Amino acid sequence: MLLRLFAQYSKPYKWWIAAVLLLQLATTMATLYLPSLNASIIDEGVVNGDIDYIWSTGGVMLAVALIQVVTAVGAVYFGARTSMAIGRDIRRSVFHSVAGFSAREVNQFGAPTLITRGTNDVQQVQMLALMGLNFMVTAPIMCVGGVIMALQEDAGLSWLVWVSVPILLVVVGFLVVKLMPLFRTMQDRIDGINSVLREQITGIRVIRAFVREPYETERFREANEKLTETGVKVGQLFVLMFPVIGLILHLATAAVMWFGGQRVDAGEMQPGALTAFLQYLLQILMAVMMGTFMAMMVPRAMVCADRISEVLDVEPSLHEPAAGPELPTGEDGAPRGKVEFKNVTFGYPGAEEPVLKGLSFTAEPGKTTAIIGSTGAGKSTLLNLIPRLYDAGGGEVLIDGVNVQALDRNTLSKAAVAVPQKPYLFSGTVASNLRYGKDEASDAELWDALAIAQAADFVRDTDGALDMPISQGGTNVSGGQRQRLCIARALVARPSVYLFDDSFSALDVTTDANLRTALAENIADATIILVAQRVATITEADQILVLDDGEIIGRGTHEQLLEGNETYQQIVESQMAAEEVA
Repeated sequence: MLLRLFAQYSKPYKWWIAAVLLLQLATTMATLYLPSLNASIIDEGVVNGDIDYIWSTGGVMLAVALIQVVTAVGAVYFGARTSMAIGRDIRRSVFHSVAGFSAREVNQFGAPTLITRGTNDVQQVQMLALMGLNFMVTAPIMCVGGVIMALQEDAGLSWLVWVSVPILLVVVGFLVVKLMPLFRTMQDRIDGINSVLREQITGIRVIRAFVREPYETERFREANEKLTETGVKVGQLFVLMFPVIGLILHLATAAVMWFGGQRVDAGEMQPGALTAFLQYLLQILMAVMMGTFMAMMVPRAMVCADRISEVLDVEPSLHEPAAGPELPTGEDGAPRGKVEFKNVTFGYPGAEEPVLKGLSFTAEPGKTTAIIGSTGAGKSTLLNLIPRLYDAGGGEVLIDGVNVQALDRNTLSKAAVAVPQKPYLFSGTVASNLRYGKDEASDAELWDALAIAQAADFVRDTDGALDMPISQGGTNVSGGQRQRLCIARALVARPSVYLFDDSFSALDVTTDANLRTALAENIADATIILVAQRVATITEADQILVLDDGEIIGRGTHEQLLEGNETYQQIVESQMAAEEVA
């Protein structure tokens, strides 16, 4: 997965990568050439007292060192640009992939792990790309070139190379094998701590209301301890790795000096050659250490690449057509908004039974269709099928005679707009939130929508009015204000179908009544499908559907159902006396 990810996202930057590799090659060759020049100065210049040779060869060394510095800086520059660009592209792909998920795929992964995969996991892959571009050429060429150059200096000490390098490779390989499962566990533990933290931040009001801070603190402590425990295990291996590598380096250096000194004393080796051999051996071992740094990052990056690929490889359950049909329009050129359910069945993945079973009904333009039923009857699920948050498992959902699955997203979003059960506002201003419904909406259109939603007064009274800041999630406004702003956002879009999923639950009775009156006056031609728990909200609906266990067990007006539907009667009686609403 890691190689596939790199191959896929590095294609646009092949010339940058080529530049990095060439510069790294030049840097490595210069590095390998310097000890040989140093040895020649010692053996030819210092021993013989040839000052001219020392100056001329020293000048060559200085020029080679300057080239080494320039190429090294250039390689790091292009390597950094390339790796950051690859990370940016992977993050963008993960974001677009997640943005195309239906609610089914989001629930399958969970928000915490999707956040981790789009941030921390991508960062690990990005850092490996940076290290790889910096060491990809340097480490192997320096290792192989160092062996060749060392043998040229003195073959008699070659056995030190063949002993020290394999030992170092065995140690590193053993530690890498141990690190791989720990890195996978670490990413899972990061998911876990993100999940707990996100849940606690989101539900902070509930936690405080029930004085559950000690319990939630303990939950976070446990998740934190698990991550710490895994991190400590990884750290223990790292702590072991560097002393062992250092020990091998120092032992190799001591062995070269010991055995090389004996060869120099016996006249079998020149002092400069001994110095060069020692430098080449250190370069070989340093190249292995570079490989070690890569090896430390590869296991974790492999795990992260697998997790990223899991997201990128998911085939969304909702397929958007490349070019869907246009909805038929009425005399005024606008879609009519007729919604039809034809024998619709739907079940969540893994559920033993479908949530909705053979639903058939029609919601006409200019009329309000209300849906009521007990908790878990499938009301919100029914509503979610219209804007294609889910796709029906069987049957058809039609808008103006066209199956919603045949419509592209833009056409469908202009035809049907939903106000969710849990109102959500984005960080920004009142105006920026309302313009989610229509980018080019004027201030006058925003005020009209706010007036219909009974939100104009409180917005006008705040500092900034339409420019009033809204925090993430709308936490700086009350629940009722947040709900009315979400309704106003839908009104700005002016669709032909309005979907209200228990969107008046946080409103007081007076505001609820005023809002419904304003809706009837201002969007009289639109189709309104309304899910409600409160009977008073739906008494004026043209059609009420009573849902129970995923089936329609009653339909009609408030008066008709009050007379002939037992389930509806029970709902009414549980809220108010039947005489009060008859």
